[in-house]
Amino acid sequence: HRATIATCVEDAKSAVRWLRAHAQQLAIDRERIVASGGSAGGHLAAATALLPGFEALGEDLSVSSAPNALVLFNPALILAPVPGKWQPAGVLAQLAQRAGAELKRLSPYHHIRRGLPPTIIFHGKADITVPYKTAELFCERMRAAGNRCELVGYENAGHGFFNYRPDNPEAFYDTLRRADRFLTSLGYLSGKPTVERFVFRESL
Repeated sequence: HRATIATCVEDAKSAVRWLRAHAQQLAIDRERIVASGGSAGGHLAAATALLPGFEALGEDLSVSSAPNALVLFNPALILAPVPGKWQPAGVLAQLAQRAGAELKRLSPYHHIRRGLPPTIIFHGKADITVPYKTAELFCERMRAAGNRCELVGYENAGHGFFNYRPDNPEAFYDTLRRADRFLTSLGYLSGKPTVERFVFRESL
């Protein structure tokens, strides 16, 4: 739809803000909103928590657009160079033409600070679209700033490894189990994980 990355970030922040503003109507806890996504969607989820600015006109800025936790899958977290550590290449190096803003402004890594939501990242170590190294650098910087950041790497796994595949559903179920445990540790979930019902059904 020819939308820029900046416009997508603005839309994502509006979505979180709308959920929080309508929490009572939706019967949800406004202090337990989790943003999640894979690849570019993972970037948008992280952007809602980390990026300043990108607010839509007419928004009630007294309502926070930041989620309370992040669950990310192969997310694009570094869109601009990190001197001495990282230089975007391939797909990530081609984003400037449709960014709609300076890439550094859109890069979650470059806006890490203290007080960010607890985060878990699932990433394939063989990902050539969004290299695993970017997730490592992101988590290192998050922890250095005093934030909780967990990184789960999968050997020989490429981009989108976590998607459900009937012939090999294990990665899909493993990420769900780990995400469930992460959210349980935050007090967001309780009881036996419902994913086990589907694993049992698959085995029949």
